[in-house]
Parts: sequence; C-alpha cells; structure tokens
Amino acid sequence: MALILASKSPRRRELLAIIEPDYVTAPDREVEESYPATLAADEVPAYLSRLKSSAYLDTAAEGDIVLTADTVVILDGEILGKPRDTADACAMLGRLSGRTHRVVTGVTLASPGCEPMTFSSVTEVTFAPLAQSDIESYVDRCRPLDKAGAYGIQEWIGAAAVEKINGSYYNVVGLPLHKLLYALRDYRAAMVSRR
Repeated sequence: MALILASKSPRRRELLAIIEPDYVTAPDREVEESYPATLAADEVPAYLSRLKSSAYLDTAAEGDIVLTADTVVILDGEILGKPRDTADACAMLGRLSGRTHRVVTGVTLASPGCEPMTFSSVTEVTFAPLAQSDIESYVDRCRPLDKAGAYGIQEWIGAAAVEKINGSYYNVVGLPLHKLLYALRDYRAAMVSRR
C-alpha cells in the first residue's frame, strides 16, 4: 500500500516527508489546470486537486493512495496565481502589502476502486506594509515565480512581512499537514473496511 504524491512542488515533497517519510512520487505529467469561470475562488483548489487526481489515478495499483493538491492565494475574492514575470510578482506583493489575504489548499486522496476524498484548508495571512525596495529585493533574490501569490512564507518575506496568520502555517507552504494526517488515517480505514 503505497502513498503516491503527484506533485512537482519541492515544498510539498518536503512537507509530506514530515508525516509520511516513505511516500513515493508519481512521474511528472502535464495537467491542464482550468476551472469553470462560475466557480467561487475558495472552491477552485479542491476542484483542481480532483482534476489532477483523475489524471494520475492510473499510476496507482489497488491499495495505493494518490495524493494531489492545489494552493491558491485569494485577495478581494480574486485568485492570485503564479506570477508571469518579475514585474507581475512585484505587483502582486504590492497588492498584498498591508492587507489580509486567504490561502486555500485543496487536497484529494484517491485509490483505484474507491471513492476519492477531497477537503480544503483555509489560512488567513496578514502582511505588514512593505517598502517597494524590499519587494523588489525579495523578488530579485528569491525568484518566487513558481509560487501562488508570488511569495513563500518560509522565505525572507515570511519573516519580514507576515504579521500574523490565522490557521495552519503548513497550509500556506503547500500542504495542511494536520488535516492531511487525519484524513489519511480515515481514508486508509475506509479502504480496509471495504475489503
């Protein structure tokens, strides 16, 4: 019974190792991450994690569990995805400066022949006001172009900008470990009871 992480994110790989050190990674696949325009912003991560799950389920054998996830940053009801370039990253961080935003991660656990389990975790993050020079320095140094909202809380910006968080810190990094740990236990128990 293998746990298969279907994610290219090095942060998710590091996080999952904290609670499940013996997991394996799925081979990389391109998944079209599109969603209906009518979907509420908070519902997008769960939708995308299920979409990714269906694309990777054929990599699992009976008894294996495929784990997929998607994280978004939401400000004023708008999803701030991965920035297109450094200018876009600076603009995103300028918008987050001095404001509270939401980080939502959707997670799906799926196994061949079993109903998938999907859940979301929400964390509110409050940024202090940031000087433009600090924003530009961070973007130049850390190149957060692969991160939703153009920042990684575990990097310099987390120490410099994050005044407070309400919810799971790990969720902001990319996986809500507390909820995931207990969801995995429940999902495994449900799988065993079906045998």
